[in-house]
Amino acid sequence: MATKKTSMFTLTERLTISAAATDTFATIDLGSYVDVGDRQALQIHSVDFITQGGQPYQSLPAMLGGSGILNVQMTDLNRGGLVFANDRALVASAAIDYDTDGFLTNVSDLYPDNFGKGSDDGRYVVNDQLYITGRSSVLGGGASVNITVRVNCSIVSLSAKDFMAIAIQSTAADN
Repeated sequence: MATKKTSMFTLTERLTISAAATDTFATIDLGSYVDVGDRQALQIHSVDFITQGGQPYQSLPAMLGGSGILNVQMTDLNRGGLVFANDRALVASAAIDYDTDGFLTNVSDLYPDNFGKGSDDGRYVVNDQLYITGRSSVLGGGASVNITVRVNCSIVSLSAKDFMAIAIQSTAADN
């Protein structure tokens, strides 16, 4: 199916949320990695989300300032906001519940952000961008939250049939 062109490497992008209950956006440009003519795709092996306060030394609870939820998603199509888990464009997601009232609650985000153990496992992306959307239901006055997205990936060449199948699925997901 896929022939490796590179070893695994890491792409990173940071998203800064500075307004509560507002979607915040960032992108990772894949134009240098994906090539339609050569049937070259990006193979994503895993995605990590790292949350920090407004500065690297600030705690996340201090920035949130109250009970709430922090969501982040990465898609391979621009949906313009957070999506449901059945959206084919969804690549990875995370959620953090924060409770300052002492009532224990839990919302699990079960989407698999690790796409397998072997070098042949992964999610293939043929689009030229990855889109990141973050949202926090609460923020302390003047505070911000940073989310760093780390994408462990490699560049692969696909057969013509495999490249076309992935491109068609991606286009179908766009509708």
